[in-house]
Amino acid sequence: MTEDDRIDAVLTEVGPRLRRVRRDRGVTLAELSAATGISVSTLSRLESGQRRPSLELLLPLARAHQVPLDELVGAPPVGDPRIRARPIVRDGRTLYPLTRQPGGLQAYKVVQEPSGEAPDLRVHEGYEWLYVLSGRLRLVLGEHDVVLGAGEAAEFDTRVPHWFGAAGEGRVEFLSLFGPQGERMHVRARPKKSGRTVP
Repeated sequence: MTEDDRIDAVLTEVGPRLRRVRRDRGVTLAELSAATGISVSTLSRLESGQRRPSLELLLPLARAHQVPLDELVGAPPVGDPRIRARPIVRDGRTLYPLTRQPGGLQAYKVVQEPSGEAPDLRVHEGYEWLYVLSGRLRLVLGEHDVVLGAGEAAEFDTRVPHWFGAAGEGRVEFLSLFGPQGERMHVRARPKKSGRTVP
């Protein structure tokens, strides 16, 4: 589902929610029209989904009903602990964000299928923690080459050349945690033949 599809899905729910809020308060369309200055026909089309809601229409409705705008558009309440970020697919990995604090500690659940590619060591500022949930994870760290199984963890300074990925033929699922520096550019520890540094 694209971002446009998600927006359309949210807006589709606004009409029925407006009708429900109005009826719960025992207000007629004519009374709501008088309170907001919005014509009865526009209000009716909003509630039936024939008119796309806009901020100019929703703000006076929220004031008239004395409810937060979030209640009309169905946004998660403030303080909702659920993480709603979309998965990120990068370099053959699917990352599921578990945190939402930009600039702070970042945590991801990572799912990776075996690629068969040779390790491509990178370096960057920061510190990283890995915890294997299932499968086997190969970690190449400097001169070390180890395989971690479910329930095993590793922590390391990311200025040391490193690479990790699925070991063997099965997928691996693991947690990855790193500080804000870990979001910055990754530089290859051993540049390819072109001699260029690749982010």
